[in-house]
Amino acid sequence: MEFGWQIVLGTFVGFCGAAFGSAGGIGGGGIFVSMLTLIIGFDPKSSTAISKCMVMGVSIASAYYNLKLRHPTLNMPIIDYDLALLIQPMLMLGISIGVIFNVVFPDWLVTILLIVVFLGTSTKAFFKGTETWKKETIVKKEEAARRQESIGFEAEAEYKPLPTGPNGAIENETKVTIIENVDWKMFGLLSLVWVSFIALQIAKQNTSTCSTTYWVLNFLQIPISVGVSSYKATALFTRKREIASTSDQGKEFTVIKLIIYCVFGLLSGVIGGLLGLGGGFIISPLFLELGIPPQVSSATTTFIMIFSSSMCVVEYFMLKRFPVPYALYFNMVAIIAALVGQHFVRKIIDLFGRASVIIFILAGIVFISAISLAITFFSSVSNSHNLLLQNTTSRISPYFPSTSENPSFRLQGSLRRHPNNRPPHSPLTSEPPPSPKQSKVAAQGDT
Repeated sequence: MEFGWQIVLGTFVGFCGAAFGSAGGIGGGGIFVSMLTLIIGFDPKSSTAISKCMVMGVSIASAYYNLKLRHPTLNMPIIDYDLALLIQPMLMLGISIGVIFNVVFPDWLVTILLIVVFLGTSTKAFFKGTETWKKETIVKKEEAARRQESIGFEAEAEYKPLPTGPNGAIENETKVTIIENVDWKMFGLLSLVWVSFIALQIAKQNTSTCSTTYWVLNFLQIPISVGVSSYKATALFTRKREIASTSDQGKEFTVIKLIIYCVFGLLSGVIGGLLGLGGGFIISPLFLELGIPPQVSSATTTFIMIFSSSMCVVEYFMLKRFPVPYALYFNMVAIIAALVGQHFVRKIIDLFGRASVIIFILAGIVFISAISLAITFFSSVSNSHNLLLQNTTSRISPYFPSTSENPSFRLQGSLRRHPNNRPPHSPLTSEPPPSPKQSKVAAQGDT
C-alpha cells in the first residue's frame, strides 16, 4: 500500500461519509463503495468487500458511543434490544445469501442494483424527514405557547428538552455506566447467533464447495436465525415483551406484521451482503416507519450492523476478496470519523432541538451515493463497450483469467494493465500459450 493523492482524497471522502453515515444510522456504505471505485481504483466487487470493513468500523465506534446513552423520552437505553433481536438473526441469514450472490453476479448488475436501492431509499427517507420536521415544528409552537401562558416560569421552561431530544427528560439518567445500560440477556442471545454463524462459515472453508457437508452447513443457518427471531416474535405477539420505543399503536403486533418485519430483515441482509452495505439503508427507514424516534433508530441500527458487518468481513476475508492493508487503514479512518460524527450531530440536535436532522442526513448520504455510483457506472460503459460480456469472456478465454476463479482483489485502470500492454500468460503455465500453427508443427515433429 503506497500513499498518493488517491489515498489522501479517498481518506477525506471516506471520513466525511463515515461521520455523517454514523449519525444517520446507515454506516455510509454507499459513499465508501463509490470512493473506493472512483478514487482508489478498485473494481465494484473489491470495493464492496473493503466497504464492509469500513461499515464495521463505523458500527463499532457508533455503538460504543451509544451504549451509555439513554432513550430520549423513556427510562431505558437508547438502543432497543428487543427490536434488535427481532431483526438481527434474519439479517445475518440474508447476509450469507447476499455474499454468495456477490461472488456470482457480474459487476454491472451489482452496480445497477445499488443505484436502484439507493434512489428508492433516499426518496422514502426524505419524505419521512419532512414529516418529522413538521411534527417538531408543531411541538415547538406548542412549547412556545405554554411559555407565554406561564411567564413566571419562563426561565425554567427554557431548559426543558423537547420530547424528541437526544438526552431524555431526566438528565441524571443519561449518566449511567455502560454495564448498567446494557440488556445483557438480549446481548447474549445476539452474540450467540453471531458466534453460531461465524462457526458455520469457518467450518464451510474446510469442506468442498457444493458437497453434501457444504450444503448441510449452509442450511443449518436457517433454523438458528428463524428459531431466535421466532422466539422474539412469539414474545411480542403474546405481549410478554414489547418494543417500548414504538408508539402505542405500534405495540400491537399481529402475525402478519411480525412476518413482514422478519422478511424485511432478511432482504436487508441479502442486499447488504450483495452490495457491500450494512443493511442500515433499509433497516433505518423501516424503524422510522414503525414510529421509532430517529435517535433510537440510528443507535439500534448501528448496533445491529456490528454483528452483520463483522460476519460479512469474516466471509470476505476467507474468500480473499480484499487486500488487508487497505482494509485495516480505511477501517481505522471510519472508526475515528464515526466518533467525531456522533458527537458533532448530537451537539446540533441539542442546539436546534430537531432530531429530524438525522433523517435528512440519512436521505442525503444515500442520494449522493446513488448519484456517484451512477457516474461510475456510465463512465465504465463509455470506456468499455463489452461491459455486459466481460465476465463471460473472462471465463472462456485463457488470456483473461476469471475474477471468480481468482478471488484476489482487483484494481482498475493502469493498476490492472499487464506490463507492455500484452495479455497475461495462461494461469496454468509460465509460458505464453502456443498458437494453433505452432501446435500443429510440434505435433508433426513428434510423429
